[in-house]
Amino acid sequence: MLEEIGTTEQGDLVINVGPQHPATHGVLHLVITLNGETIRKVDPHLGYIHRSIEKMCESLTYRQFIYVTSRMDYLSSHINNHACAMVVEKGLQIEVPARAQVIRVIMDELTRIASHQLWWGAMAMDVGAITPFFHAFREREMINDIMEETCGARLTMNYMVPGGVMADLHPDFQRKVKEFIAEFRSKFDEYDELVTGNIIFQERMKNVGVISKEDAISYGCSGPVARASGVSCDVRKWSPYECYSRVKFDEILYSAGDSYARYLVRMDEMRQSLSIIEQLIDSIPEGDFQAKTKAVLKLPKGEFYSMVETARGELGVYVVSEGGTTPYRIKFRSPGFSNLSALNHMSVGGKIGDLVATMGTLDLVIPDIDR
Repeated sequence: MLEEIGTTEQGDLVINVGPQHPATHGVLHLVITLNGETIRKVDPHLGYIHRSIEKMCESLTYRQFIYVTSRMDYLSSHINNHACAMVVEKGLQIEVPARAQVIRVIMDELTRIASHQLWWGAMAMDVGAITPFFHAFREREMINDIMEETCGARLTMNYMVPGGVMADLHPDFQRKVKEFIAEFRSKFDEYDELVTGNIIFQERMKNVGVISKEDAISYGCSGPVARASGVSCDVRKWSPYECYSRVKFDEILYSAGDSYARYLVRMDEMRQSLSIIEQLIDSIPEGDFQAKTKAVLKLPKGEFYSMVETARGELGVYVVSEGGTTPYRIKFRSPGFSNLSALNHMSVGGKIGDLVATMGTLDLVIPDIDR
């Protein structure tokens, strides 16, 4: 709901949206300056669920800090953990077994699909369509069931460890993933008929929240937000990790830079993720699922950085080590923070009714921003 309505000296209307407004996708507070229904300024106020995760990580060991990051972008928890495990492996020069590499990538791509599914359902609901939300969760539930069998959890899996994964795959994993692939592939036409090709939906999304390629780069946008404006920035392509260099997939790029282009990028990315999983599911190597590591890990003195492509964009993990069992300093470069920084630029001059569509296609997860 709208709270605390006031006016400025120029006669513009200032309204507060949030921090508990459903359209803000979490505990986000927007101070919006309006002239009639036209947006003059959008000022995000952050920090409502700031938990000082980076400082907490500095008191945790190199095994423990990984799982705190599940609580940042909780829809990409597997991929967050993956980035942290990689930075430890880089520091200790641990070689991850081939089996673990493939398992990690399959889990990453299942996570990406599950995240995009939730976004698709919520995005449609933001602009007035209730039914897609139930369709999205129908398919997403299959992924959650697969995750639960192997990892023991459905959202914050805590499955990645330095050197590989915590446990081997459940005996039914491959069968259930192949069943999911067949089921999910049959639903794309249904999604397109229900939402993508819907003329009302297109009118709500096209030419709304436009950001150019140059501006997307200037604001540090990444992920689907940047690729919808033509910025080639997929970490899986530019700096391949694990076995991404050995699978075939396309980096999805559009040039319109509007809300509809951001929608199309994510829809196409789900198809690409499905293709990646399909290429790997029948060729998971035999062998160890985890490299042998010491019980207590000490990174050598120095600075280490790793980055991955989450469902929302580039996540970077920067660690400064002084040679002890805990990091001296940790910094996370989260995609949501940079993408949100462009919201004012994308919204000024548009209508207040279009703000929901613009925010929805940024796919914000607020703990990823506040940390």
